[in-house]
Amino acid sequence: MYLEKINSPEDVKKLNIEEMKVLAQEIREAIIKRDAIHGGHFGPNLGIVEATIALHYVFNSPKDKFVFDVSHQSYPHKMLTGRRQAFTDEIHYDDVTGYSNQNESEHDHFILGHTSTSISLALGLAKARDVKGEIGNIVAIIGDGSLSGGEALEGLDFAGELKSNFIIIVNDNDMSIAENHGGLYKNLKLLRETEGKTETNVFKAMGLDYIFIKDGNNLEELIETFKKVKDINHPIVVHIFTQKGKGYKLAEIDKEPWHYVMPFNIEDGKPLNTDDSEDYTDVTKEYLIKKMKEDKTVVTITSGTPGAVGFDKKDRDEVGSQFVDVGIAEETAVAIASGMASKGAKPVYTVVSTFLQRTYDQLSQDLCINNNPATIVVYYAGAIGMTDVTHLGWFDIAMMGNIPNLVYLVPTTKEEHLAMLEWSIEQQEHPVAIRIPGGKMVSTGKKVTKDFSKLNTYEVSQKGKKVVIIGLGTFYQLGEKAAKLYEEKTGVKATVINPMYITGVDEKLLEELKKDHSLVITLEDGVLDGGFGEKITRFYGNSDMKVLNYGLKKEFLDKYNIGDLLRKNRLKADLIVEDLLKF
Repeated sequence: MYLEKINSPEDVKKLNIEEMKVLAQEIREAIIKRDAIHGGHFGPNLGIVEATIALHYVFNSPKDKFVFDVSHQSYPHKMLTGRRQAFTDEIHYDDVTGYSNQNESEHDHFILGHTSTSISLALGLAKARDVKGEIGNIVAIIGDGSLSGGEALEGLDFAGELKSNFIIIVNDNDMSIAENHGGLYKNLKLLRETEGKTETNVFKAMGLDYIFIKDGNNLEELIETFKKVKDINHPIVVHIFTQKGKGYKLAEIDKEPWHYVMPFNIEDGKPLNTDDSEDYTDVTKEYLIKKMKEDKTVVTITSGTPGAVGFDKKDRDEVGSQFVDVGIAEETAVAIASGMASKGAKPVYTVVSTFLQRTYDQLSQDLCINNNPATIVVYYAGAIGMTDVTHLGWFDIAMMGNIPNLVYLVPTTKEEHLAMLEWSIEQQEHPVAIRIPGGKMVSTGKKVTKDFSKLNTYEVSQKGKKVVIIGLGTFYQLGEKAAKLYEEKTGVKATVINPMYITGVDEKLLEELKKDHSLVITLEDGVLDGGFGEKITRFYGNSDMKVLNYGLKKEFLDKYNIGDLLRKNRLKADLIVEDLLKF
C-alpha cells in the first residue's frame, strides 16, 4: 500500500514510476469504494488520477498553484495533499467537501463548485505573482466540457496576452456531464485525431503555445511533458486526452450516468436505496415530451445539465432537435430562448437554481426588457435541495422576484405545476419562470381552473380570522400544519393563503385582510433579504397590521443538515405557533 503513506506531495516525489502506477490503482479503488457508499463525483475523478499524480510529482504545491475547474476532479488532489483519510476511512468521508476549499488545505486556493472559472481565477493568481515580483508556476486544470462556458473562453482570450508563466491543462475526455455540444468540440476532435498537429487550433488562434498528449492516462508521458513546461516563461496549453470513468468498466462504457453517483452496488452498478415514487422532475419531463410531440414549436433548452432536469439520452433522442443543449452556457440559453419567443416559438429553459446566477444580465436585459414570453423551469431551489455551499438554491427568489415584466410562479402541488406550465407555454404576454418545490411531490388530484393571466391573485384555501398564514411554494403545507396546530391550541381558525406569485402582491386581498386580521405570517424557501415576505411587510408598513417573515438567513452554509437549518430559522410548525402565541 502506497496511498496510506502519502501525507503530502513530498511523499509522491519519493516514488518511482512503477510505484506511482500502483498508487494510481489504489486511488481509483478508494474513489470507487467511497462513492459506492457515500455518493459523489465519479467519472471525472477516475479519469484524472494519473495527471494529478504527475502534477504533484513534477511541480511543488503549494508554491506552484493548481486551480481545478468546478472541482469535479479534485478527489485525487485531495488524497495527495494530506486529506486521504476522508476518502479511505468511512468514518471520515464527510471530513472534507467534494470540492476545492482553501479552508481545508494550503494546496487549495479557492472554494470552487461552479464551472468555467479556473482559467480566470488562475490568471488572477498569475498577475498577483507578477506584480509582487514572486516566482512559481500557475496551473489551471479545466475539462473540455467547461470550455463551453463563456468565462472559460474569456479567460483563454486574455491568457494569450500574458507574458509570464501560465499553464492550462485541458483535460479532454470527449465528454461534459452529457455529450459535448458546440463548434469548439469539432476542433478538439480534430486535434485529437491529428495528435495536435492540425493547423486549425483554437488555442494557438488565441495566442497560446500548445502541446498535445495522446494518452492522458500515461504517467511517463505526463511527467515528461510537465517537466518540459515547468517554469515556462509564457502561457501554454497542455491538451491531454483522458478516459472518463477509467478503472470502472460500467463508467467507461456509459459515461453520462456515472458523472455523479448516489450510493451503488460495486459489483453490478445498481443504485442502492432507490425511490421509485413520482417526482416533479419526472412529471415535468413527461409533460414536455408530450407537449413537444403535439407542437413542433415547443423546444426544451438546457445548459449542460440534461440529466439534472430529467432528460436522459433516450429522452433526448426521442424528441430530436426539439431538445437543445447549449453546453455550459446559461447566458446563451436565456438569450436563445428570448430570440425564439420573439418570433412565435415556445421555448422552455430548464435550469438548476444555483446556475441561474450566471445569467442575471440576460434575464434582465435580453429577456425581460424585451418582454418575450419564454418559460423558465427552475429546479433544486430552496433549502430542501443541494447542500454544498457552491450549489445553494436559496437566492433565486430575491434575484428574480424583482425583475420587471417577469412573472415568477411557484406551485404547491403537481396539478398546479402542470397548469402553470400549460399556461406559461401557451400565453404570449410575459416571460414566466416556474419554481419547482423542494421535497416530496404533493398531488391532490384536484383540477386547477385558475386563470394565471390575472396576475398576482392569491388563493385563499382556508378562511379564518385574526391570523393569516401565507405559505409560498415548498412551505405552503408547512403553513397548513401551523394553522391546524394553532387552531388546536387556541380554537382560532387562521386564514391560509397560497400566493402562487413570487413577483407581485395581491393588493386587493391584502387590503381586505385588514378588516378582521391583526397578524400576517409569511413563509418562504429562500433568503429573507429581498425576498417575498418583504413585499408583504412593505405593503402593510403604514398600517397596524403586524407581519412576521419566516425564511432563511442570508449566509453561506456548507453540507448543512436540512432539519437543523429549518429549525434554526424556526421553519417548523411548533416553533411558528410558539411565536404566534406571543401575540
